[in-house]
Amino acid sequence: TPDIGKISYSRFKRSILRRRSRQVPVASSPISTRWQCCQGQRQDNPSELSRSFSDENWRTPEKLVLLPYLTDVSTVNVPASTSKLSQSEDSVPYSISKKSIRRCLNLKKIPFLQPQILLTSLKENETGTSKQHNTAMQMCEKDSCTYRGCQQSKTIVSLEKSNLLQPDVKIHLTGLRNDYYLNLLDWSSKNLVALGLQSAVYVWNAETNSVEQTILLHSPSYVSSVSWISNGSCLAVGTSNGEVQLWDIETQKKIRNMYGHMSVVGALSWNQHIVSSGCRLGHIHHHDVRMAEHHIGTLHHKQGICSLKWSASEKHLASGSSDGILNIWPYDPGSYKISTPLQSMAHPTAVKAMNWCPWLSDTLAVGGGMSDGNLRIWDTSNGKIINSTNANSQICSMLWLPDTRELVTSHGSPSNQMTIWQYPSLVKVTDIYGHRGRVLHLALSPNQKRLFSAAANETSFIWKYSI
Repeated sequence: TPDIGKISYSRFKRSILRRRSRQVPVASSPISTRWQCCQGQRQDNPSELSRSFSDENWRTPEKLVLLPYLTDVSTVNVPASTSKLSQSEDSVPYSISKKSIRRCLNLKKIPFLQPQILLTSLKENETGTSKQHNTAMQMCEKDSCTYRGCQQSKTIVSLEKSNLLQPDVKIHLTGLRNDYYLNLLDWSSKNLVALGLQSAVYVWNAETNSVEQTILLHSPSYVSSVSWISNGSCLAVGTSNGEVQLWDIETQKKIRNMYGHMSVVGALSWNQHIVSSGCRLGHIHHHDVRMAEHHIGTLHHKQGICSLKWSASEKHLASGSSDGILNIWPYDPGSYKISTPLQSMAHPTAVKAMNWCPWLSDTLAVGGGMSDGNLRIWDTSNGKIINSTNANSQICSMLWLPDTRELVTSHGSPSNQMTIWQYPSLVKVTDIYGHRGRVLHLALSPNQKRLFSAAANETSFIWKYSI
């Protein structure tokens, strides 16, 4: 009788190849999964495996069919080669000290639960960041701008004047993925903006309006999510091959790689020293970044995770999936036994755009997808809708504006606009136009006076927010 919950690599690979021969999509990851990158593990037929990877049909079709979860991720073994360097790779490997971790996470008063040393950093950690300016993020020079299509777009797009939002800086992007299910933008408490473009994260300094640093993955994967710790310089980066990486932006070093997911990590959210990550196989992992054994808990959805948000009170986690289910979980990240959410609310489309109200702890706003387009305000304490309105377009992202007690949503076709709503009436205040593609991502500055938007046509704006 096989050991339930424990499947060897060779059996897993044979299952994948058998499904490939039946021409059934085997995973939701567009390029690769965690097991593909484990070079040190045994292979039964490497030539057959390499041929299957080179096949163009390996890429996931438009309609995602999820692979049934084959094994408990807690039993997946990470190759020894990824935990430390061999002497041939780097004769003087360094260990990340507890002091540097505390500095990065801003956890000076919180003791480490275990005395273990964290994972030794890889060789590319020392060269993984760069302060060189990169053309992937280029500030628009207005009339003298030479960026492709910039002059033509000015004759097509006009910015509607608004008393609330005025464009301050326009940024041209190269490599922003037009993927509704990714979360590629976040603004830190240190006034730094992290934006994932292909296989790199660009850290934009909002004070100098320039690229401060560039983080390169150095692997055949792309950035699928980013999230800053609430108070500190630590950046969590999710990748398409299932990794969660931690970077210290001040020292320009990768702190560690955290494994366990087997598909695209599309959502991240911090709760103090715990970062939660969700993947397209429907699993949410809790990582305690202070500990060597970082994986401390797992939650489950039936389909892929589109969004994760810890509440401002840090007592509840909201998770949205591609099948339209919104779950509210209690703060108990170390428990494997509690798998039932406090509330489970169904939506007609994927739950991607959502955000907790900063002044009402149990209030959560959720935006509908392309075939829905409704903005809903939920009372998560009883699972009931407080109010709703039809935006008549796909809602890609949303932010609360605490100073004016309003809500900003970003949209797709037909207008690719941003809309400001009064709360709780949800009466439309104004529409703001400026992007030619759907506005996939929004982020609010720490002083709540500026807003960063990024759209599928590879343009970004920093907007001045005035009351």
